[in-house]
Amino acid sequence: MVRGKIEIKKIENVTSRQVTFSKRRSGLFKKAHELSVLCDAQVAAMIFSQKGRLYEFASSDIRKTIKRYAEYKREYFVAETHPIEQYVQGLKKEMMTMVKKLEVLEVHNRKMMGQSLASCSVKELQEIATQIEKSLHTVRLRKAKLYEDELEKLKAKERQLKDERVRLCRRVGERPMGMPSGSKEKEDVETDLFIGFPKSRP
Repeated sequence: MVRGKIEIKKIENVTSRQVTFSKRRSGLFKKAHELSVLCDAQVAAMIFSQKGRLYEFASSDIRKTIKRYAEYKREYFVAETHPIEQYVQGLKKEMMTMVKKLEVLEVHNRKMMGQSLASCSVKELQEIATQIEKSLHTVRLRKAKLYEDELEKLKAKERQLKDERVRLCRRVGERPMGMPSGSKEKEDVETDLFIGFPKSRP
């Protein structure tokens, strides 16, 4: 007869739960014993009942097994945490290196600004002066380049304005304002003006 599959959940009936606990505990210890004999393994099992009662099985002295387990866990945890500690130590060293670099840069910047020069030797002062001269040369070159670019823009703008002026003058020359098209003709105008002795009139 095939037994039906038992649903694994808490047994609500106290009596049934106690009976099942007793049977399963005995079966577990039996399997542990068989495992230790068949495979020559060191096996230990501890069970606490709902009421707090201890049940245990050990193929050898359980205290030695627990001690061995504790030593193994300690070595395991040390091995497990060792990479983390190495990583943290590496971060600390990197942080200290960065702090030292920042301090060196701050001292260098103060010296370049003409501060904290009392402890500098003649050689150091000469190196600082050389660096400042190089920096000034670079700044002047950049400044000259910007001026040159601005001048080119102004010249281009001037050429553009000249071209626009020429274009406007040409437009005005094609259509003169206030003058008719064609050649100018001379006109004789008769007047009563007479120069000389007056003639006697009959």
